[in-house]
Amino acid sequence: MFDSGSTLDPSDWDSLRVQSHRMLDDMLDYMSQIRQRPVWQPAPDETSRVFEAPLPSSPTSLESTHQSFMQNILPYAIGNSHPGFMGWVHGGGSVVGMLAEMLASGLNSNLGGRDQIPIQVEQQVVRWMQNLFGFPESSSGLFVTGSSMANLIGLLVARTSAIGTEVRSQGLIRSDERLVAYTSVDAHSCLERAMEIGGMGGHQLRKIPVNDRHEMNLVALQTAIEMDQAAGNTPFCIVGTAGTVNVGAIDDLHGIAAIAARERLWFHVDGACGALGMMSPKIGAKMLGIQSADSIALDFHKWGQVPYDAGFILVRDAKRHQATFASPAEYLRRETRGMAAGSPWPCDFGPDLSRSFKALKVWFTMQVFGTDRIANMMERTCELAEYLSKRVAESPELELLAPVRLNIVCFRFRCDDSDDRVDSNQVNSDIVVAIQESGLAAPSATKIDGKLAIRAAIFNHRTSQLDIDNLIDTAIRFGRSITQGSQISCKL
Repeated sequence: MFDSGSTLDPSDWDSLRVQSHRMLDDMLDYMSQIRQRPVWQPAPDETSRVFEAPLPSSPTSLESTHQSFMQNILPYAIGNSHPGFMGWVHGGGSVVGMLAEMLASGLNSNLGGRDQIPIQVEQQVVRWMQNLFGFPESSSGLFVTGSSMANLIGLLVARTSAIGTEVRSQGLIRSDERLVAYTSVDAHSCLERAMEIGGMGGHQLRKIPVNDRHEMNLVALQTAIEMDQAAGNTPFCIVGTAGTVNVGAIDDLHGIAAIAARERLWFHVDGACGALGMMSPKIGAKMLGIQSADSIALDFHKWGQVPYDAGFILVRDAKRHQATFASPAEYLRRETRGMAAGSPWPCDFGPDLSRSFKALKVWFTMQVFGTDRIANMMERTCELAEYLSKRVAESPELELLAPVRLNIVCFRFRCDDSDDRVDSNQVNSDIVVAIQESGLAAPSATKIDGKLAIRAAIFNHRTSQLDIDNLIDTAIRFGRSITQGSQISCKL
């Protein structure tokens, strides 16, 4: 199929076409028959050893390489396409997105810049997000790998807005400002990492306590700001969360916006988990105030069901966004005509010059399904979360550990905490691992107020009530088995 010619194109396109259809059919079979597979299974040692082989110098046929994929890779992925996967916050993807990714790979466009229709596709999605969140036409948007990068960009734009573009060349060491940002204790850890990467320092991120609904305590927030001001620090940014990673809580974004406006601070929203819920009027009503944000980070690859990766940052002031990243260079010179037209380019709004055509799979997803159908899917996942919490409440063996605001449910198997032989956190940790290894379902674990929780994040459009019942029944069954087995190390 491939000869030793000077290019990497096939010598026999017809044979390649046959093999290509076989590969596509295998993936369509995988997705259409996903329920017949375990959610997850550990790879045997002999499979792992396949990937210890050295870099090959001689060719292997496409057919045999594909067979190796089917045998050694496909069965041992993390399983987030499966309807029983409820761990962490992973979207399920879709056939439409997969096909769009294939088209984008075939085009092989570099969306760093230049005059090309793929960039106009990205700009159209930017306009869609402007309209969804009520941002002006003068705002800007950019596709990135995920919300970790989007949050970093948001904080860097906030930093530049606070102390000027000189920070890009002079660094923070030349500034007298001790920049301080604020978020809740339940916010994602990538925010602290963003403060570290941005040179502000992780310790300069104030983690504000939450109320009984796991929302940022705004009285404590205001107090922290005033204390920093009195200490000579420079508050510059507040980060609210639309769907916390632990329990799916939504901060009082309207209240945060008011404090940010009064104190003249940048208001950033980490909406990785929940911001796209704005497509649903029912869910969007819980996010009052997000329209006032200066920047929003979100992920299409979570609730939006777009294949990984497809993160996005939306910034209200495009000029400040561009001033944070644009780096003129002679080899990137702009023209008014020809291929180098179309300035500003996407590379002027982020750290990447080489960028894949992520927008195409989002564009396809929105075009094919429409926001109404996507919103209905989101609402259904929230209804399933409510059903799961009801099942927990109805079982005397289970306990709900946090209120359900969106589509994340945290619960645990009850243990006799007065029994010194029982470590309830260890019991629930063992339950989570046992469920995962069974292949029947896949929750993850977290801690809520010191209690280890079985955490179900319902982000997959394929998940049904049957999968919720299966998770609950399996958790109870393993909980009984583990506690009755008495092979438990003790002490709470």
